[in-house]
Amino acid sequence: MHMKSPLLSLPGAVPAEGVDEGVAAHYGELFREQRALADGTGFVDLSHRGVVTVTGEDRLSWLHLLLTQHVSDLPAGQATEALILSAHGHIEHALYLVDDGETVWAHVEPGTQDALIAYLESMKFFYKVEVADRTAEFAVVHLPAGSIAEVPEGVAVRETPYGRDLFLPRTDLESYAEKAGPPAGILAYEALRVEHHRPRLGFETDHRTIPHELGWIGTAVHLQKGCYRGQETVARVQNLGKPPRRLVFLHLDGSEVHLPTPGTELRLADEDPDGRKIGFITTSVRHHELGPVALALVKRNVPVDAPLVAGDTAAAQETVVEP
Repeated sequence: MHMKSPLLSLPGAVPAEGVDEGVAAHYGELFREQRALADGTGFVDLSHRGVVTVTGEDRLSWLHLLLTQHVSDLPAGQATEALILSAHGHIEHALYLVDDGETVWAHVEPGTQDALIAYLESMKFFYKVEVADRTAEFAVVHLPAGSIAEVPEGVAVRETPYGRDLFLPRTDLESYAEKAGPPAGILAYEALRVEHHRPRLGFETDHRTIPHELGWIGTAVHLQKGCYRGQETVARVQNLGKPPRRLVFLHLDGSEVHLPTPGTELRLADEDPDGRKIGFITTSVRHHELGPVALALVKRNVPVDAPLVAGDTAAAQETVVEP
C-alpha cells in the first residue's frame, strides 16, 4: 500500500505514478525545481518511502552479520547505505541508514519494507534487537546539498554528499513544508540522481543484478568485512572475474520528442535495426542542463566509446562502471 502525502494538495502538484505513487511528480515547473535543488534550495517529499527502525543493544553487531556494509562500529550520526543479497549474490534490498546512538533508522524503496522486515525478523535468533515498521509514523524529507533549511530538534538525519534525509514525524510534514522552501517533485530528484550516476533498487536492478554491475562496491558493499549472505559471489567476482553487465550513463539525442522508456533495448549504432540487443535503459530523465539523459545496463564487453541506439534514439556513453 502506498502512503499518500498531504503535500499533494499544494498548488500545482501533479501526482507521480508507478513505484513513486503517493507523492508529487512535480509542482508544475520541472526544470525550475531541478535548478532549485541543484542550487541547494527547496526540499523533496519522499514520504512514500518505507521507514524501518532497529533498536536494542545488539542492533549494530546484528545488522553487521546481515548487511553488505561494515556497520558494527558505525558512529552515531554517520550515514551509510547497505544491501541485502540473496544466497547467489543478487540484490534483494537497499537500505539507507543512520544510527542516532539508540536506534538505527533506514529508509527503503516504497512497498519493500514488509518483505525486508519479514527477513530481518527471521534472522533475530537470540540477539537483543527489535525491528519495527515506522512508515505510518515517519516521513522521509530530502534537503539538497547546500541547503540551509532548519532541521527540527530530535529528528534523525542522514547527512550525505547529495544532501540530508530527514526522518520527520508524519504529523509535522505539512507544517515543515511551509518553512522548508519551494517543493520539488520526485522527477527533479530523479534527474539529479541520474546525473550523479546513483543506482536505485527496482530501476537499475532486476532479479539477477549483482552489486559490481552498478558501482555499489565501496559505497554499499564493504570488501573487508565478515560473512553475510551472498558474500561468496561478491568475493569471487571481485577477485577472479568481472560482472556480466555494467552501468553506463547515456546522453540521448535531444531532437526526439519522447524519452526512451525503461526497458527500451539498446544496440550498437553501426548494426542494423534488427541487430543484437546489448543492454537496456533503466531510467531516463530530462535534465535542466544536460538535456535528455539516462542510465542503462549494457554487456560488459560493449566498447566504452561505441555509439548506441535506444529504440530509435541515438545515445552516447559515459563510463560509470569500468568494463
